Amino acid sequence: MGVREDLEAFAAEVGTKAPVAVVGGRTHWGVGGLCPNDTLLVRAPIGVRSFDPAEMTVRVGAGTPVAELDVALAEAGQRVNLPLGGNLSPGENLPLGGNLPPETGATVGGVLAVGRDGIHALGRGRLRDALLEAVYVSDDGRLVTAGGPTVKNVSGFDLCRLLVGSLGTLGLVAEVVLRTWPRSPAGRWMAGECNPVELRRRLFRPSSILWNGSTAWVHLEGHEADVETEAELARSLGCAPVDEPPPLPPHRVPAASTAAGEYRGEFLVQVGTGSAYVHEPGPVPDPDPVVAALNQRLKAEFDPRGRLNPGRNPLKAP
Repeated sequence: MGVREDLEAFAAEVGTKAPVAVVGGRTHWGVGGLCPNDTLLVRAPIGVRSFDPAEMTVRVGAGTPVAELDVALAEAGQRVNLPLGGNLSPGENLPLGGNLPPETGATVGGVLAVGRDGIHALGRGRLRDALLEAVYVSDDGRLVTAGGPTVKNVSGFDLCRLLVGSLGTLGLVAEVVLRTWPRSPAGRWMAGECNPVELRRRLFRPSSILWNGSTAWVHLEGHEADVETEAELARSLGCAPVDEPPPLPPHRVPAASTAAGEYRGEFLVQVGTGSAYVHEPGPVPDPDPVVAALNQRLKAEFDPRGRLNPGRNPLKAP
């Protein structure tokens, strides 16, 4: 089956009538609410369709596991800015082949629909910056293309990025074009009882800084000589080499909540991104009324019958 036929078959499966949701790796299946039991479940197309290392773009089916895409790009020394799952991110020197932990079953479309940045967002940028083009199925079963397959493609509204973090409530993503980046030749985690604000101020673009209230973890990446120079500076600030960062707690909350003392248990702040992670879920704050009204208008425009991923609400997903 050709690429176009693959997309058309997916659109036909989505149809025009029944409530429908896309199933990915189910790594964040309950975020924002669960679909009713009678919801039609479909799977997006899979596979790397095209990859141009010179242009640093890749076209891939939304049902493709992120780990599978990462292996394909690694052969050309590149990566995408999509988290693999757990504490892993593309470019973390994941061995080719071998067994991956279960949480790395996250798919490209699922990661974009949930919209959560990876732990390297501080240095590598936000998840939505990776998306250049999206082909999605609308509520009336049509294939719609938003964006374009080049890095500088935006004229007017950047509609494809509305899909990032929408939990599939505006359209069911079938295929995307993603921007790629070079993989860093070297990377190193360090940790110590040091000030995370000082680490961020003194180090040159660390890709990640995590802090649990007493210990800070920092990830350095780049050319070997540069990483070693930064590591010496990190040592002077109280850090020492470690094998990996701590496990990421399962529930995301605003970083300001931990600073305000709303969460008494263990937490892990993702410094510089506004996010923190806790072991016990807390209340989701009410959205700003202006944001809530805009969300309702978008939903009414993109999915007036409410058939796409029913039961899910992006505003209930911290």
